Amino acid sequence: MRFANPYYLTFLVFIPVYLLLRKYFRREGAALVYSSLGILGRSADFWTKNRDIILLWSRLAAVALIVLALSRPQAGTFSEEVSTEGVDIILCLDTSSSMQAEDFKPRNRLDAAKETAKKFVQGRKHDRIGVVVFAGLSFTQCPLTLDHGAVLDLISKVEIGMTSIDMTAIGSAIATSVNRLRTSEAKSKVIILLSDGRNNYGEIDPLTAAKTAQALGIKIYTIGAGAPGGAMYPVDDPAFGRRYVKIPEQELDEVSLRKMADMTGGTYFRAASTGGLEEIFRRIDRLEKVKLKVKEYTEYRDLYLFFLLPAFALLLLEQALAGTVLLKIP
Repeated sequence: MRFANPYYLTFLVFIPVYLLLRKYFRREGAALVYSSLGILGRSADFWTKNRDIILLWSRLAAVALIVLALSRPQAGTFSEEVSTEGVDIILCLDTSSSMQAEDFKPRNRLDAAKETAKKFVQGRKHDRIGVVVFAGLSFTQCPLTLDHGAVLDLISKVEIGMTSIDMTAIGSAIATSVNRLRTSEAKSKVIILLSDGRNNYGEIDPLTAAKTAQALGIKIYTIGAGAPGGAMYPVDDPAFGRRYVKIPEQELDEVSLRKMADMTGGTYFRAASTGGLEEIFRRIDRLEKVKLKVKEYTEYRDLYLFFLLPAFALLLLEQALAGTVLLKIP
C-alpha cells in the first residue's frame, strides 16, 4: 500500500499534541456542587465513569481516519508485459538399442539424455520446444509448443526401440526436424541432435539434410554420446538370458556430426558422461539466449473509502452516545 498524498499524514502529529495540552490545561472541578452525591451512586456505571474517555477517543479515531483518507491510501496490482524474440527448438533424440549403453552412470545413455533434456526444457520458459525421436525411422514425438508440461511428459515416454527398426537414420531425423521448423517465424531456429552412432539407414544423407537446414536458416547443434574406448550395453538373449555386448568407439561418426554443425553455424560436442552431457546443454542454453523486453505496470486503486466511511461512522456514534447513554446533564 502507498499514499498518493503523504504530506497530509503530518496532521496526525496534532493528535498527541492535543492530548498533551489537554492533560496540562484541563480544568478540574464540578460545574455544580451538591451537599451529597449519594443519589447518583447507582448511575456511576461503566458509561458514566468513562464518558469523557469514550467520546474523546471516538472523536480522535475519526480524525485520524479522516487524515488517512485525505492521504489517499492506494493498493497496487503489479503486472508485466513480456515480449520476446523467442527460439524454436527441436530436441532430436536417438532411440537405437546402442543408447542402452551404461557408460553414463548411474543411467544409460538414453535415460541420461532424457533427464538432461528435461532440465534444459525447464530453463527455456519463453521458447517453443518440440521433440523428434529416431532410430531406423524418425517421427515427431511432440510438435513445437509452449506447453512445456506436455513436452516434459512426452520426453519421459521416449523409449528404446519405439521406432520399430533398430538402425540409425540421422539424415531422416534431421529432415523430420527441419520439416517441423520450416514454417517457423521465430528469430532463431535450432535443432539439438543427440546420437551415439553413424547414419546406416534411410534414403536421406545427413549432409544433404543439413544443407536443407542451412538454406532455411536452421542451426544444428550435434552431440556425440559415448565414453572413449567404447561401452557395454545389455542384450536380452532368449537362449542365454541377458548378456553385455561392447559397442566400439568407432561406431560414433564424429566427422559427420561436426560437419553438420559447422555447416549450419552450430557446434559439435562430445559427451562422455552424464556430467559432461549436462554441461553441454548448459553451454547450448547460454549460446541460444532469448532477448526479452519487459514492461512493468502497476495499477493502483484508491482505498480512502475504507478509512472515510469508518470515520463518519465513529462521528455519528460519538454524537449518538453523547445524546443518549453518555448524555451529560449540568
